[in-house]
Amino acid sequence: MSIIKSGLRYSAEHEWLDTPADGAATVGVSAIAADALGDVVYVSLPEVGDTVTAGESCGEVESTKSVSDLYAPVTGEITEINQDAVDNPGILNEDPYGAGWLFKVDVASEGPLLTAEEYAQKNGIDA
Repeated sequence: MSIIKSGLRYSAEHEWLDTPADGAATVGVSAIAADALGDVVYVSLPEVGDTVTAGESCGEVESTKSVSDLYAPVTGEITEINQDAVDNPGILNEDPYGAGWLFKVDVASEGPLLTAEEYAQKNGIDA
């Protein structure tokens, strides 16, 4: 698995954002974050219908090492959550860019985001 998936954009707090041409954007945590956390044992997500604000905490990811806030990379309304990630948090370690997505959001505005190349450079990884 690639540690940084091209084609996605990233927040400085290690969330990724996939914005399709139409429909809600998908948010997850990067493989870098999942690796740093260690074994993820608990995920708390916003509820469908909640409004999240770019750069603000909107949930938690707990691992055997620590508890980390989940930050919204965009402002908008939650349209769907990944119940599988809540029920089986280890999926964030196994497949952070696929089955381990966290929630979908109808984007009103974006916070500061990095390209995959910028995110790799910020984290000292050759893209």
